[in-house]
Amino acid sequence: MNTKGGLTKKTAQVQQMQQKDTSLKGLIKAMEPQIKKALPSVLTPERFTRMVFTALSTNPQLQQCTPASFLGAMMQAAQLGVEPNTPIGQAYLIPYRNKGKLECQFQLGYKGMIDLAYRSGDIKDIQAHEVYENDLFEYEYGLEPKLRHVPAIKDRGDVIMYYAVFHMTNGGYGFEVMSKEDITQHAKKTSQSFSSSYSPWSKHFDEMAKKTVIKKVLKYAPVKTEFVRAIAADETIKSTLSEHMVDEEDETVTIDTEAETMPADETVPDGVDPKTGEVKKQTAQEKQDDAILEASLDM
Repeated sequence: MNTKGGLTKKTAQVQQMQQKDTSLKGLIKAMEPQIKKALPSVLTPERFTRMVFTALSTNPQLQQCTPASFLGAMMQAAQLGVEPNTPIGQAYLIPYRNKGKLECQFQLGYKGMIDLAYRSGDIKDIQAHEVYENDLFEYEYGLEPKLRHVPAIKDRGDVIMYYAVFHMTNGGYGFEVMSKEDITQHAKKTSQSFSSSYSPWSKHFDEMAKKTVIKKVLKYAPVKTEFVRAIAADETIKSTLSEHMVDEEDETVTIDTEAETMPADETVPDGVDPKTGEVKKQTAQEKQDDAILEASLDM
């Protein structure tokens, strides 16, 4: 099956699903065969589907995302074998306002990043830690890099830094250190959903900070191409379904100015341009999408 033919077939399947059952729950049910094929043996389709349904029920904004983007984020989680929106913190399905349209973004979590690193077979050990103000912490870059962290026994104070360190199976190693301020600035710059109440940054800041330093340190690790491609799936929106979601193009639109940035949980009336405030005329496709979304809310 060639790539073009495969994508055409997948698109036709989604259209057929929408005609049979336009609710997100119905679409997910219809995709159980693809979910089963994508998941690793340690994660059953039934359990994965329950996680997705729980994510929908606990985050109403996910129900308002475009069906295609939600299914795309769900399938990215399935193909990578990570649990979405669970306390384990492997991955998240996040409502994301992409140029005025609410879509679902796939984000890897701290533990999901570590799990994928171990699965690559190149990493022997990888860790990330918080550094508190009363800890003994010393590090040095250069020709002979050094890192020493001795946590305070009590009264550790506030978190001031984060670091990640890895050891390769071949004996190599590396580490990266970032201050809390640098982490916050990085998150604000790279994650439009940072200020959203549904963002993992608002609920799991330490875990997301550790993911950031892990992701940064692994840029310098000699790991397999498959692992690098899996990491590239982090913080992406993809609405085209395929057997290899990592190869699909990220549809996230980069916001260039602060005035254009809008948290995903900010309410915008239907038919109103979120940037200009003008009332827009709906196209036939937009009307069809609205009908699908309304049906999904009644599931």
